[in-house]
Amino acid sequence: MNNVKTKMMVVGALSMFLTTGLYAGVPTDLAYPKATLKDGKAVMENVYFVNHFYAFKNYSIEKNRRIITVLVKKSEGEKPLTDTLERYLNNDYGGDANIKAKDLAIFRSGKMKGTGMLITDFKDDARSQEYLVWLPALRKIRRFAQPAHDDAWGGTDFTFGDVTLRKPMHEKHELLGIETFGKTIHTMVIPASEQTRTTKNLPAASDDYKSAQVYKVKSTTKFPSWWYDYRITYVDTKTYSDLLTQYYKNGKLVKVLEKNWKPIEGEKDPRALRWFTWYAKTIDTNHETLAYIPKKVTKFNSNLKRTLWSEATLTKIKQ
Repeated sequence: MNNVKTKMMVVGALSMFLTTGLYAGVPTDLAYPKATLKDGKAVMENVYFVNHFYAFKNYSIEKNRRIITVLVKKSEGEKPLTDTLERYLNNDYGGDANIKAKDLAIFRSGKMKGTGMLITDFKDDARSQEYLVWLPALRKIRRFAQPAHDDAWGGTDFTFGDVTLRKPMHEKHELLGIETFGKTIHTMVIPASEQTRTTKNLPAASDDYKSAQVYKVKSTTKFPSWWYDYRITYVDTKTYSDLLTQYYKNGKLVKVLEKNWKPIEGEKDPRALRWFTWYAKTIDTNHETLAYIPKKVTKFNSNLKRTLWSEATLTKIKQ
């Protein structure tokens, strides 16, 4: 039973964030900006568009034979822990005028093995998301309230706010200017003696974006007594990919989140990107997380049936 409780906590089903009133939020057909943006909120709306893959009707990171997305978590001085997972996002669900998107995540190995999450996002951004979680130890689906934004996603340094919940309306945005990025996108470095089959070929750090022009945006949270006061995000001016986010509390850096995005050949919209790596580090504890998404597992605009995003899919997950 302890394992069940742990997984329930990991998926963040502990509390609900409630708001009222209709808020349309970022539209899935947000037009690509025709000129340089002068407003921080407009920049972050495009960042949201990129992160939720609104350039595609669906986007998935599937298993390709033995190749799969790897989630690596490492505490300072300890050996890394790994999970593997698949994820399917549907921005063209249809069948219900109230639904904006659906997100299905299935953990294939590690402590979360056999756990599945089905998240429904509604067109009214003020409406809480719906969470259905398949708990393999119980062989049952549980319906949870929307998790708190600061809950850890899958036991990582990524919060539910980072991954799914935080929307432009949750912060006040100030454009600080445009500058040359000039920074390295970091990754996790694992000693050879601690490497496994799933971690021995993790990608190296990247300097590909050092010469990129970026918007520098300060986003101040609207939540009282929050884990960060504001964050600074560096956003590519062409693709609107968020390359680096620095979180501050009481003027002190508390967390960094770095993303290595890659273009998809043949796509007209510069915001049509794919995941490659996400790297996060909590400064006080030196705990690190790396998500590595190989190119071969990435698919988009696939002919997937709507029934994939259903309770039936959750019940068929193998432990």
